[in-house]
Amino acid sequence: MSRLILLNKPYGVLCQFTDEAGRATLKDYVRIPGVYAAGRLDTDSEGLLLLTDDGALQHRIADPRHKLPKTYLVQVEAEAGEAALAALRRGVDLGEFVTKPCEARRVAEPDWLWPRDPPVRYRKTVPTSWLEIVLREGKNRQVRRMTAKVGLPTLRLVRVAIGPWRLAGLLPGQWREEPAPTEPIRRPARTR
Repeated sequence: MSRLILLNKPYGVLCQFTDEAGRATLKDYVRIPGVYAAGRLDTDSEGLLLLTDDGALQHRIADPRHKLPKTYLVQVEAEAGEAALAALRRGVDLGEFVTKPCEARRVAEPDWLWPRDPPVRYRKTVPTSWLEIVLREGKNRQVRRMTAKVGLPTLRLVRVAIGPWRLAGLLPGQWREEPAPTEPIRRPARTR
């Protein structure tokens, strides 16, 4: 039977199990042999990471052809206006590619969100705002590059969902095991 682990990857942790430089890795949090990350999350990003021991399941989760939505909460520098949100929704030209249309909306700062260590820089004269962005693709540092391109540099990035799986209830470094799907993974209905 396949294993599926949901991990809340802390900020500053590499999305791999070994590092010759001695930096924090997944091994510091998940000590289950034979599981591997299904997708990636940058070192300076936090939140939901799925791990499995099933190569076919890993492929179904990570492969963009399956279009599993990935939901991010993003703290950005500046007030996010409708023009910037519309640009994100349409797709952003990042030079080597144009991002696919996505969902993007302003949200309130989550009251359940843990403090980041180290804290996000705070500047009295520069406002920040929070966005919810849902992608169905996953290029390298895509959310950060998209928000920067529309004038909203990312300060904090937390992935809260991948397809039907949610981060809910996991603090940084905590994980839980859920039953691995035996049927094709279905995209969840859009929630607001």
